[in-house]
Amino acid sequence: MSASELVEEEEQRQKKRAPWGVIALVLLTGLALIRNGSGEFDMGPPQPASAAAADSNRSPGGTFSNLPAPLPYSVAERVRIPAIRVDAPVMPVGLDLDGWVDAPPPDDPNLAGWFTGAVSPGEKGTAVLDGHVDNMRGPAVFYGLGALEKGNRIEVQRKDGKTAVFEIYGIEVFEKSNFPGDRVYGSKGAPELRVITCGGGFSKQHGYDGNVVVFARLAEVR
Repeated sequence: MSASELVEEEEQRQKKRAPWGVIALVLLTGLALIRNGSGEFDMGPPQPASAAAADSNRSPGGTFSNLPAPLPYSVAERVRIPAIRVDAPVMPVGLDLDGWVDAPPPDDPNLAGWFTGAVSPGEKGTAVLDGHVDNMRGPAVFYGLGALEKGNRIEVQRKDGKTAVFEIYGIEVFEKSNFPGDRVYGSKGAPELRVITCGGGFSKQHGYDGNVVVFARLAEVR
């Protein structure tokens, strides 16, 4: 493939990405992910501690130093979060027929989704992974997301053989009715990652009323 063809292919791929405002609006009304969450466990999934909240006033560089250069586009294939023993394959997801951000099939508890309407993990911008907190049989891939702490790491294995390693700088739960889309998804000028599942309160009538969001920034490339 010639250089001009590569440029044209990249331009077409950029055009297919959903604008952040659209993504924020979709998520504001609640992710398709885990509309089926059972929530019927004695303790429920862990929820983020107030001390784990991201500092919204931190500068773009924050406390990170010697950040690696952004990576080119490459499909996400696997996610590992050692602190909560997550090691799961990743499948691409888009928007479903109702305009919701889609999620992996709920019958597979150990499967995460990468939203292809955003950048790939490691590219400049904000990449998005989602996954179920539970299903009718028990905890699913991101059940422990709310137990993460600042400084924990998330490893995303890419199709190009590189692994993008992200360092967490915040974990929060937001009400779906008041989801801060611009804050969560806006570009911070560096490769970032958001990992999302359902959380907050639960009712049988409405399911989970919030989303747990992990904020992380690219810290290493292997």
